[in-house]
Amino acid sequence: MADRFVSLDGSPLAPGRSPVRIRVREFGSGDALMFLHGGWGYAIYPFDGQIARLERSYRILVPDRTGYGQSESIDRQLPDFHGRAAAESLGVLDVLGVDRAVLWGHSDGAVIALRMALTAPHRVAAVIAEATHFFRRKPGSRTFFETMRDAPDSLGSRVAAVLEQEHGARWRSLIKTNGAAWLQIADEARSPAADLYDGQLPHIRVPTLVVHGSKDPRTEPGELDALASALGHAPRLEFAVSEPAGHSPHSERDSADAVTNAALGFLSNVTCGLYRPSDARR
Repeated sequence: MADRFVSLDGSPLAPGRSPVRIRVREFGSGDALMFLHGGWGYAIYPFDGQIARLERSYRILVPDRTGYGQSESIDRQLPDFHGRAAAESLGVLDVLGVDRAVLWGHSDGAVIALRMALTAPHRVAAVIAEATHFFRRKPGSRTFFETMRDAPDSLGSRVAAVLEQEHGARWRSLIKTNGAAWLQIADEARSPAADLYDGQLPHIRVPTLVVHGSKDPRTEPGELDALASALGHAPRLEFAVSEPAGHSPHSERDSADAVTNAALGFLSNVTCGLYRPSDARR
């Protein structure tokens, strides 16, 4: 593993700041595959098992987005942070000299990956969207987001220990600002059906694998069906719904191997060298 820092001239996640330093862990060699972590960072739901198998065939890139891990700090998570993070992640690929990459995003990271595929399809070879969100309003998770904002210590001692080890003393403010952003996303939604992609997800034109746990507590009734309908025009769309996985099928003991195998099967047909955006129009 190579642990490096890249410097961006700026990032939408840290407006007005320059330069912005981003930590990137790098493994293996081959076509690029970028893992995009969720709202709590990498360590709470690690991809270590997937990296161990995929680094034989891929150059794996694992950035800490601004605000997380050893990257630049932030004071506030803005409610449009998914789009801002998509732009930052494309900037990281630029600095690393990567023209196109497979993206595997988890939770918030999955939303970011799908937004990258919408804004720059020529840069994205394929997307694995795991535990992704679709609706802006998440009434079943509102209490959870309020707990993040108001009482992060009540999330539990194990969670607190992992978050402190990864993010240091700022972990509480990080979790608070992420919870506050999600509450603002919900409060500003114009309707219960409003989605995080501004209605653009039907325009996805890259191969997509949706990985989801059947017991994911962050999933609203009808949300997975709405996501599937919106993605219906993707040139290659596959689903791997894990029983009885929760919010992190890739790192949960009973589902991790099955998820990795599903990803390997999907990627065997859509590596950077085999798929181009023009293929979707044939």
